[in-house]
Amino acid sequence: MTLSQERDTAVRERRRVAVGGVVQGVGFRPFVYALATGLGLDGHVTNTGDGVLAEIEGPAEVLDLFCTRVRSDAPPLARVVSVVAEPLAPVGATGFAIAPTVQGTARTLCPPDTATCADCLAELADPADRRHRHPFITCTNCGPRYTIVTGLPYDRAATTMAGFAMCPDCAREYADPADRRFHAQPIACHACGPRLSLVRPDAPVREGDAAVVAARAMLADGAILAVKGIGGYHLACDARNPDAVAELRRRKNRGDKPFAVLARDLDEVAAWVEVDESERALLTGPERPIVLLRRRGHTAAPEGRDARTAAALDHVAPRCPDLGVMLPYAPVHHLLLGLPGDPPGPTLLVLTSANLSGEPIVTDDAEARDKLAPLVDGWLTHDRPIHVPCDDSVVRVVDGEPSPVRRSRGWAPLPIALPLPVVPSLAVGGDLKCVLALAEGERAWLSGHIGDMDDLATLRAFDRAVEQLGAVTGVVPERVAADLHPRYRSAQRARHLAGERLVHGVQHHHAHIASVMAENGLDGRSPIVGVAFDGTGYGTDGAVWGGEFLVADYAGFDRFAHVAYVPLPGGDVAVRRPYRMALAHLYAAGIDWDSDLPSVRACPADELALLKKQLDLGLNCAPTSSMGRLFDAVSSLAGVCHHSGYEAQAAIELEAAALRHGVHGSHGRHEPQSGEGARDAGGAGIGDAGGYRFELHDGDGPLRAEPGPVLAAVAADVRAGVGTGEIATRFHTAVADLVVRVCRAARERYGVSTAALSGGVFGNAVLASACARGLRADGFTVVRHRAVPPNDGGLALGQLMVAARAAADEEESPCAWRCPAG
Repeated sequence: MTLSQERDTAVRERRRVAVGGVVQGVGFRPFVYALATGLGLDGHVTNTGDGVLAEIEGPAEVLDLFCTRVRSDAPPLARVVSVVAEPLAPVGATGFAIAPTVQGTARTLCPPDTATCADCLAELADPADRRHRHPFITCTNCGPRYTIVTGLPYDRAATTMAGFAMCPDCAREYADPADRRFHAQPIACHACGPRLSLVRPDAPVREGDAAVVAARAMLADGAILAVKGIGGYHLACDARNPDAVAELRRRKNRGDKPFAVLARDLDEVAAWVEVDESERALLTGPERPIVLLRRRGHTAAPEGRDARTAAALDHVAPRCPDLGVMLPYAPVHHLLLGLPGDPPGPTLLVLTSANLSGEPIVTDDAEARDKLAPLVDGWLTHDRPIHVPCDDSVVRVVDGEPSPVRRSRGWAPLPIALPLPVVPSLAVGGDLKCVLALAEGERAWLSGHIGDMDDLATLRAFDRAVEQLGAVTGVVPERVAADLHPRYRSAQRARHLAGERLVHGVQHHHAHIASVMAENGLDGRSPIVGVAFDGTGYGTDGAVWGGEFLVADYAGFDRFAHVAYVPLPGGDVAVRRPYRMALAHLYAAGIDWDSDLPSVRACPADELALLKKQLDLGLNCAPTSSMGRLFDAVSSLAGVCHHSGYEAQAAIELEAAALRHGVHGSHGRHEPQSGEGARDAGGAGIGDAGGYRFELHDGDGPLRAEPGPVLAAVAADVRAGVGTGEIATRFHTAVADLVVRVCRAARERYGVSTAALSGGVFGNAVLASACARGLRADGFTVVRHRAVPPNDGGLALGQLMVAARAAADEEESPCAWRCPAG
């Protein structure tokens, strides 16, 4: 019996089916239309503020099949969270239609921007297709979403495509249920869509394909271009041209901070980096983040073109163990890198966010012409506005699993499931790598990367992010959470936004641990031991924390142990000059500043004398337990890095030295079997520490891990001529060994069996892998970050959970600025 015959003979029912999740902007209504008509059902489908709503009429068993397949067969970009069906009285409907959007409060999930799909790429390269070389080609399965959405429900009128009227051909495709672009809101073509322009000083403006051809020729000649993409402007140059890379670094005042590269395909970088299957999946998936790939070592000097590439890559990522690589995700990237048959040109580009140091990515055209003028030789721009700034996401793979460094394009604003429901809340994160979050019920939405809250531009971007995230989630916060630091600008903005409402202050490292708990679904009923290693965090005693072992749940924490305090001479000055941190650690350990030590030689004589007086008198020497600063100190003491031109440079170069020495052959890329590689019951499993071992002192208050013996051993090895790679290896091993020993002591006292690793120091893949392996060998369940970064980009998620739990105590003891602490 055919479906139409069955419809005529069976008893008909009608149901209202509400579908929630990422179901707008992903071709869901066309999918429902095709599914319903294919099953012979009658009714209609529409977008609403809550998602997609269908009313379907037909035989009961066919309606059941529809409700199953609407989830199981959903479009590739959709994420169905819920399917709720309720019975209605049949109305004798005939046919199926896509009805106008039902306006209302936005409660659905806005999709992220997605890389150009294979079907669109085939059309882009096909001279016979009417969208051949169209730089804005898209369909229901790919293209910009979050960055062009101005409101929900998601319709063309609520995007920055509203100003581009569809031509008759596009309108016909948009209205054809059999077409891949049926109700694809960003649909456009050469005749009716946005247009590219190449703007150069003292030269005629070129438009359309001529702009791309000229831009590509400029890049081949060594020029630096501003390229307007999906989420903002980038700066681009030929990555194989050492002079161009050096000039970009000089103009941007980049120091030695690594650049990322955009490769036409993985063959372009195969000789220079290692790529496993997990990394390949990230690179080629719809999110298309920058993936940090381990650079290969070479036994022989390359020749010819490869030699030029090798020299350029040394400029791209000097002394860095990783190379950030991404593949094209926007049509303009494919055009710049060349389509089949194009003249030769650059196939590997440096592509970095167009901004001044520390400021948000530039999205406004007028601002780009003004601010970027000293940096570029031209602008490849277009006339479609960017409503939401969105930097590229950055990910590395550790032990076969993704570990985010920056969660932005491709993931923002997808929600993260919470283990406990929360009232509508806003958390503002920290001042570095600021990311804010809104939450309600059991979902949290994180913004894209905002930046460092140290200038007016970032503060404005922060305010816009609060407004935009609220618009696409519909969350009106009743509670606000911020870092405990009284001078954080993010906390000041939180107090401004809160008005008369309470602002919950959350201790920095407690937020780190709560963040990793939340994303791993821990409900906080049982405490865990959290290891929070970073550079700087405001402690409850006013000191600078950063080497913390917390026995914690969402309600509070006990500071079970920490790295022993040493003076931080000059605050940020010591961060920029790791040799000062090395000298402070030597001073605290009672080790003489002999001139045979690299960090002593690196310090100018007059500064050395002043530093000694400063430490003797304790002037501007806040106490710190920072593990990040200890990495800086060892890096300088071993002669690896004395001046830090970008965040964590000294630690990154120390990790690179350990990798060159061959520590942990898989480099954190593959998870060993349980117990594999453990030195002993407390070993970290990355080799012999060579006598490096922290002393643990148990007295009044928290357990103290004294780094003095480690510093003394490093100094002895330096004097004995031990190589920097061996020293770096032994130090990583000693830190991993410390983590296992202290966590075991916490288990003996508290009975905890789960260990969590968080904080920016765990961006070090060698250390993160070694700690996890050693803890598992010792019987711990280990939880790490996979959805949000371990650095301050994940703080907001933890702040939400701590503030939600603290709210349970508000009626008994209200407090506008509180930090539960043991």
